[in-house]
Amino acid sequence: MSTGTPMGGASESQARADELVEETTKPSRLRGLSDWWNHLPRVGQWGFLLIAVAAAFALPLVNIPLLTTEPGNNWPLACAEMARYALVAIGLNVVVGQAGLLDLGYVGFFAVGAYVAALWTSPDSTMVHIPYLLTLPLAAMVTVVFGVLLGIPTLRLRGDYLAIVTLGFGEIIRLLATIIPALKGQVGFQNVGRPPGENADGNPVFANSEGAPWYWLTITVIIIVMIALGNLERSRVGRNWIALREDEDAAEIMGVPTFRYKLWAFGIGAALGGSAGAIAAGQIGFVNNQRFDVQMSIMFLVAVVLGGQGNKFGAIIGGALVAYIPLRFTAIAEYKYLIFGAVLVVLMIFRPQGLFGKRPHLLTFERRAHKRIANLANAPTSAPVAKEAGK
Repeated sequence: MSTGTPMGGASESQARADELVEETTKPSRLRGLSDWWNHLPRVGQWGFLLIAVAAAFALPLVNIPLLTTEPGNNWPLACAEMARYALVAIGLNVVVGQAGLLDLGYVGFFAVGAYVAALWTSPDSTMVHIPYLLTLPLAAMVTVVFGVLLGIPTLRLRGDYLAIVTLGFGEIIRLLATIIPALKGQVGFQNVGRPPGENADGNPVFANSEGAPWYWLTITVIIIVMIALGNLERSRVGRNWIALREDEDAAEIMGVPTFRYKLWAFGIGAALGGSAGAIAAGQIGFVNNQRFDVQMSIMFLVAVVLGGQGNKFGAIIGGALVAYIPLRFTAIAEYKYLIFGAVLVVLMIFRPQGLFGKRPHLLTFERRAHKRIANLANAPTSAPVAKEAGK
């Protein structure tokens, strides 16, 4: 019903257009779950999240028969690798999913973080040694520097051009690890450091063969990162990232300093990738130039796309699945990547936006705002009608 005012007509038209989009959009099986979650009070959401966190910490201790990776792979070690991929996917999701920057060389930041941990903790390195836990923030800081140095000359590029440049960055890091003598090429670094602590039998808590402690360490880092990213997404930075992702030209015209926020995303993503690399170096205990190839970089990107770009919870699920599927089918090694590829194809056919697509918070609020404006615009006209009906 038109109110006869320009604002009322425009708002009603927008509300009707939004409703039409909702009606014509293919219904999602997860829509009901998403609506239920969005209508929960904040306290209720935190309660369910705490239960989910407790279940996540118990995962290495609960070897579920149908999900287990044994006997091909140790289940706690598989959990540790899944958590590591999840942390990498969260970092890459900031770059690809939040800011809309196609990064094919993310493995370069992962490699830098791993080499930072190796150089400052391995007995094969001649550099000053520091406690392993200090290498986690150090790796984050060093990779931020690398991210800014790469981002300043390249982030004015877009799309395919940016993808090619970042792909070159990943290869440059791998080649530098080969040709720089201090990085030891294929020989690499052994006995990379680990967090302190010993069991009652005198063995280290964070031994390379013990997956559960490394899993719990990575999950703790993921929780801290999720809380920080959640606050960041609700701030001006997060809103500007969404504006960048949806339409960079429009965002720039509206006054968003796009280059600055792209650099923010690149730096934060690099820091998370570097931290994941340092954790991987400590858990595996060995770093050389053969571990950081293009295939690994593509797997990181697949994790984000599979989980759903722009959704950090989806990135966790995507990262865990990308690590889990090959480990689950190790017993039939010649077919494991065939199965992995088939699973990806099926998922992309039925969920082209990923398992958990991006959540358009701003569009949701905008739609609610339009409806409220329409209701307010209707109020002055409906009141006299009601009064006349009362006479």
